[in-house]
Amino acid sequence: MNYRLLGNSGLSVSEICLGVMTFTGADGWTHLGELNQRDANQLVNTAMESGVNFFDTADFYSSGTSEKMLGIALEGKRNDAIICTKYGFEMHEGENGKGLSRKRTIEACEDSLKRLKTDYIDLYLIHALDFVTPIEETLEALTQLVADGKVRYIGCSNFPSWVLTKAFYVSEKYNYQKLIAHQAGYNILARELELDIIPASIEFGIGTMVWGPLHGGILTGKYRDKANWPMNTRIKKPGDHLPYDTARGNEILDQLAKIAEGRGVSVTQVSLNYLLRKNGISSVVVGARTKDQILENVQASDWELNDNEMNRLDEISEPNQYYPHWYYNNFWTENYKKFYLSK
Repeated sequence: MNYRLLGNSGLSVSEICLGVMTFTGADGWTHLGELNQRDANQLVNTAMESGVNFFDTADFYSSGTSEKMLGIALEGKRNDAIICTKYGFEMHEGENGKGLSRKRTIEACEDSLKRLKTDYIDLYLIHALDFVTPIEETLEALTQLVADGKVRYIGCSNFPSWVLTKAFYVSEKYNYQKLIAHQAGYNILARELELDIIPASIEFGIGTMVWGPLHGGILTGKYRDKANWPMNTRIKKPGDHLPYDTARGNEILDQLAKIAEGRGVSVTQVSLNYLLRKNGISSVVVGARTKDQILENVQASDWELNDNEMNRLDEISEPNQYYPHWYYNNFWTENYKKFYLSK
């Protein structure tokens, strides 16, 4: 396992982060897979034995069950783990049961600490904007949590680039804690993040944590045969997955399969390794329901696609460019690529 610094910080995290949204218990989001505490303990142990030190959850996942199960699974191992959790979505009824207000921020953190059975959260993320609370109020509350020793670092998830920019300058102006991580959806089928969000993140010292690196399982290659749809999987039938250009996606999967065959690795590992070669990526968050899935995922950190393979995959999956990207790419290609693609 390789490790990287998370954004502009000294926090070292494994390239592969175990996302524990699948820790559901019997009453949680069982459509993701019904994992009990014994399963969770085994998956966490397997991950840590493979070098994973980074674990991602959220208060919203199965109404707090995911956090509770992770906290139990990490008993006796807490000092060797980096815990990331998130807040912002509705956790109870009432006007203040959701959002990013000072009240909600502090209460959500206190609740997560109890569920995780820990005195501190290594990385605390805003799960999504609430479009009501001023970012100044949220950052001030998060800064207070850091000062109180309840949180070590702060970050966000699902932010547009202009809010990342605003947050940076608000923190500069008021001496608030700066965001060091942005958890965002990104994979070879959906590379829009490269146009604005990753360049902004790099500019402001924010490391990208990738969610959805396999596009809900599409990039494992197991769903290619529509006539023989796999059983007992998260995607129950064609069309249940996240949207993407299926014709173009099949071409990308063909290329991934060719590289995987030549390398003697899986399509999953090629898909993950591709992201680890991209600029601005600190860690890739992967989910798992079995020990074998974890072992397959972590092996994506053991090797690197070469430049030729990366160029082939980049060319076939190039994101559609909107203004002003096509303008600069057409007329100032060298400087455009230097600024956006080589930082």
